[in-house]
Formats: sequence, structure tokens, C-alpha cells
Amino acid sequence: MGSKNKLKRFKENETFNNVFQPKRDELVSDNYNLKGHWNTTVFKNDNPLVLELGCGRGEYSVELAKKFPNKNFIGIDIKGARFWRGAKTALEENIPNVAFLRTQIELVDYAFAKDEVDEIWITFPDPQIKYKRTKHRMTNSEFLKRYKTILKPDGVVNLKTDSEFMHGYTLGLLHGEGHEVLYANHNVYKQEGSPEEVTSIQTYYESQYLEQNKPITYIRFKIK
Repeated sequence: MGSKNKLKRFKENETFNNVFQPKRDELVSDNYNLKGHWNTTVFKNDNPLVLELGCGRGEYSVELAKKFPNKNFIGIDIKGARFWRGAKTALEENIPNVAFLRTQIELVDYAFAKDEVDEIWITFPDPQIKYKRTKHRMTNSEFLKRYKTILKPDGVVNLKTDSEFMHGYTLGLLHGEGHEVLYANHNVYKQEGSPEEVTSIQTYYESQYLEQNKPITYIRFKIK
């Protein structure tokens, strides 16, 4: 994407009423006005709140919002020029139960209050395979602690990935730390009985992986 195009999207994002772009200082000072108030202020209801972390173009968030009109969805990514597409689609198609937040995933517990979130989706994260990159892996112990803070006691996390490595790493960590694995499958499209919201929604990249016959893996778990 050219820098001119990016700039255009950044400018357009500023005009979208479903895009929120707090400054880092605003979040870390624990002063963010939407923290604890996403449902009442943004969605104006008390429906379950679901986050998609690292939402990319926002396709998954938008499709989940269409499929579950009685839930509220927030796609989170630091790359606003990417999720511009999802935000624009949601406005064009009048999908009121999805919004987008531009911030780093490691600040998620500054953007949401304790027990504010019902469910988290992590779709096709970078597996950060190199050992030095472990701290950026979105299912490592530190990230799980952050998620636990904002999730309700019975809240769940979904991990969908094309990376066998990420799938295996996460399963090992969950079992090792005594978390509760509710469902695990290393090839959701080949297995009968896979959850419908996992197989009926595909991102652009996911459909490409499937064309290459890459297995798509899925884990649903609770953090203890």
C-alpha cells in the first residue's frame, strides 16, 4: 500500500464514528474514558462484549458481528490503514455492533476494565517463531495474564491459526499452566463437528491458505 493511500485511510478513519484511536499516554495513565464503558457509551446496550486481537483488515470482526447481532465486537490492531476496510464496510452496511480500536495488544488491559469482556478471538497471529520473539507471541503467559484481567470469570479465548507451531506451543502452555482447554482441533475443515463460527467465516488470507491445502487449527480455552 502506497504512503499516499495510507494517509488517505488514516484521515478517513478519523471521520468514522466506529473507530477509536486513543494515544498511548492516555491509556497508560489509566485515564481512558471508554475503559469500563464500552457497552454503555459506544454500543448503548449490555450485550456480551467480544474482542478480536490483531484484527488485520477487520473481516472476522465484521462477519462475527453480522452472525451474532446480539453481541458487540471490537477489532483491535495497531495498523489503522488495515482495519479501515472493516470499519468502512461496517458503516456502509449499517452494522452497528462492531467497532475498531487502534492500539497495541499489550495495552489491552488499559483499554478495558476488569471483567468487562466476555470473549476474545485471536485470528492468524504472527507465530513469532524465533526464540527472541517469544515475548511478542500473543498466547504467551504475560498476554494470558492481561486477558484474564479483562475477561469475565467464565470468559473464553479462541485461537485460530494456520501455524502448527503456534497451535502446539499454545496447547503445551495451556496444559502446562493448568488452563482449561474446551476444544482443540489441528484441522477444523477436515473434522466433522467443528464449531460453525470457526468454519463459516474466512479471512482473505485464510482462503488462500486453504487453496494451498494448509490445515487451519483452532483452540478454545478458559484462563484459570
